Amino acid sequence: MAGMNTHDRKRLRDLAARYADIAALPIQEERRRLWRAHNSLRPERPMILIFPEGGWSELVPESLLACQDPQARSVEHDLLRRIYHHEHFVDDLAFDGVWGVQKAISLTGWGLEGAREPSTTERGAWKFAPVLNTRDDLDRLQVPRVSHDEAETDRRIEAAQELFGDILPVRVKGVAHISYHLMSQYTALRGLEQMMVDMFDDPDFLHSTMRFFVSAHQAILRQYEEQNLLSLNNDGTYHNSGGVGYTDELPPADCDPARVRPRDMWSSAESQELAQVGPAQHEEFALQYERQLLEPFALNGYGCCEPLTDRLEYVLRIPRLRRLSISPWADTRIAAEALGGDYILSWKPKPMHLVGSFDEQMIRSYIREMIDLAKANGCVLEMILKDTHTCEHHPERFDRWSAIAREEVERG
Repeated sequence: MAGMNTHDRKRLRDLAARYADIAALPIQEERRRLWRAHNSLRPERPMILIFPEGGWSELVPESLLACQDPQARSVEHDLLRRIYHHEHFVDDLAFDGVWGVQKAISLTGWGLEGAREPSTTERGAWKFAPVLNTRDDLDRLQVPRVSHDEAETDRRIEAAQELFGDILPVRVKGVAHISYHLMSQYTALRGLEQMMVDMFDDPDFLHSTMRFFVSAHQAILRQYEEQNLLSLNNDGTYHNSGGVGYTDELPPADCDPARVRPRDMWSSAESQELAQVGPAQHEEFALQYERQLLEPFALNGYGCCEPLTDRLEYVLRIPRLRRLSISPWADTRIAAEALGGDYILSWKPKPMHLVGSFDEQMIRSYIREMIDLAKANGCVLEMILKDTHTCEHHPERFDRWSAIAREEVERG
């Protein structure tokens, strides 16, 4: 990192050394083994992951940062979160001890970019400011062009090697996390309420936009492949809306790791904006298009916050579907009975349990009920605590939640 002072450099190297010690612990390889079995539908027990997300600002606040340079502070924050996670949570996140360097990949714009009216309060709700208002606006949409700045990638690798190379192995990655969010794109341009109105008042407009998005994303994927920018994600790469990619099913035997293809990879999609519409509308306006985008990939995931259990007849048509998000608004009994051991049931417990009255007995009973339900139906269960925007400045609540979940898993 250009211009890094001696103090910042020493701080980062000290933290990297602590992280390297954590990554070298035998438990990390055991977790990777468990994930490979789990993701290949050979589970040994339910898996647990904690993603504090918005809660990180209370667990590792910026006041703890000691570096001065803004870029150094960003790296410091990353390392502190990894160390905190290991020291406080008893989940199954496996630390590989690798320092990842992202290739300098960029995309030109879509011709139209979504706009928002910001909230007047901290963390308050923003409002859509639609920019896709007429068919003339639809004609302004463009297919993004992909480019790779190889010189910048080389600079990033050299900087990482110079800073961490003798402590952590440095590994360059291209595009490894691929997830499609067509309705998020549409509503960013059109507005959430207007999207729902369009389903009845102007469905052709909505379909035309979806067809454009599908064609554009297919073109982006072709560019990634032509420029050799895809990277394998059968490792700790985040998958879908919670989960990791470890599996011994990927890549297939004919894969050339030096030239990765979509059929060597995981992918995913979601349409949480459609949580309040019926299954038929979800199929008509989203799923039929998402299936086209997921078709080239080896293994797929689906869902985020939308309650999928009333529309599984459509969701289960996704090719090579492996992981389904079962949100706090889904019917867990329907999910367990329908998925059984044929798919990963990626259960999202209620994050609201970390605010207000933190009732440990209620949380224990809640988790126990889900474990028993999954066991009775032979499910491949993972518990993903996420969307935790705050813990009301009680960071110990994350610790206790993960400890309770671990205790209940170990009870069998």
